[in-house]
Amino acid sequence: MDKKALMEKLAGESYEKGGFNGAWLYAEKGEIVSKGCMGFRDSDNTLPITENTIFQLASISKTFTAAAVMLTIRKGLLCLDDEITKFFPELTAYKGVTVRHLLNHTSGVPDYFDDTNWFIKIRKEEKRIPGNDEILRFLCETKAKPYFAPGEGLEYSNTGYNLLALLVERLSGVPYEEFLQKNIFEPARMSSTRCCHIRRDGVPFENYARASVYESGRYVADMDSAKVSDVAAFDGLNGDDYVYTNIFDMLRWDRALREGSVLTSEEQRLMYTPGKLNNGEDAVYDEDDGLGYGFGWGVGRDEEFGLIVSHSGGMPGVITWFERFIDADRVLVLLINRDPEDYRALAGFYNGMQKIARDKQAEPVQTIEEIAVKDPDRSKWESFCGKYEHPEDEDFIINEVFMKDGELYADAVSEEYGEFTFRLYPIGENEFGRKSGMLKLTFGDGFVMYDDYTCKKL
Repeated sequence: MDKKALMEKLAGESYEKGGFNGAWLYAEKGEIVSKGCMGFRDSDNTLPITENTIFQLASISKTFTAAAVMLTIRKGLLCLDDEITKFFPELTAYKGVTVRHLLNHTSGVPDYFDDTNWFIKIRKEEKRIPGNDEILRFLCETKAKPYFAPGEGLEYSNTGYNLLALLVERLSGVPYEEFLQKNIFEPARMSSTRCCHIRRDGVPFENYARASVYESGRYVADMDSAKVSDVAAFDGLNGDDYVYTNIFDMLRWDRALREGSVLTSEEQRLMYTPGKLNNGEDAVYDEDDGLGYGFGWGVGRDEEFGLIVSHSGGMPGVITWFERFIDADRVLVLLINRDPEDYRALAGFYNGMQKIARDKQAEPVQTIEEIAVKDPDRSKWESFCGKYEHPEDEDFIINEVFMKDGELYADAVSEEYGEFTFRLYPIGENEFGRKSGMLKLTFGDGFVMYDDYTCKKL
């Protein structure tokens, strides 16, 4: 199959349908098979993306944090089974949590996104952005309770990786950003890569792709958004995010790992081993794909391609993917700097690229408007309207469904975007979807189902 042509076609279709805006690279045995870019790096469509454009990696940054921890262990400054209270005695609420627990998300340490107001308040009232060392103050002041006892479950925690970055910094005696530069980026020949704080300190790159969100029918920079500008409040953190790079340096990262120029094969073997729970069972990271989580990597096995490690990344206006086929020697990099206008168009690109990398044909890119029922029966729609009860402690809830100009709409609240309204497109009998996500709502007699929840009409 002509993977180069297939990937270019897929990217073009997704771009035209409001899904993809960014850059991609796919390589086999170190040789680039397909690469390219489409779209703009600013919200005004004046600065075209190039293949050298710099993107925010978001949570793919955790691969570098885990590598930094392994190097700190190599220096004899740290052990995987050291308890974090040895270094952070003030964290008495997390007694028994080890470095290993933090690395594979089995620590139970709560995610700071559960209480973002702590950071937002400091930014607004003190006119500054908290540094990563203040993650300790955050945990102590909020008295955030553990999700579970160490090793009893797996719950993704950005805070755990903030603590790991702080450990590296304190034990090495140099700023975390400098540690990555000297010990990882330079040895890996990643000359375009930095760990930095663009929203706090300014943009150090000439060719940077600003994160943009789709708001009120147009794109705006994340910092100018009425909904998500508070992302700046977290921009002083390290470990979970804030590495910036391009597609070529990500290929160099893959080759540096494969060649052992940064980490030994034994160190990597440990990193690619999924975590276990206290009862000996695998700690499952992604139930749909059957992935475990090692140290900074989602870990899975494919019958045909063997060991595959990967990580995704996401922030408002940022969507990234890094996938390495360890046994087959393949690598896929997807870097995106805009929320899509239509998530199905993005999903067609995202999933299709992964299929082509696995020697499979991609499905056609489709939008919600293309799959929506063309002449739906609206006779029941009025009965779907009304307010609905809320699932407990969910980051997305439907408040109310209503009719407007003959179409069905919903008012919702999400942790990421606050309150917003969206149109519901009929995609089946009593089933509806939306442009701005993959959510499916199914209406019944006095209830609506979504995200595995059944919510009664009030």
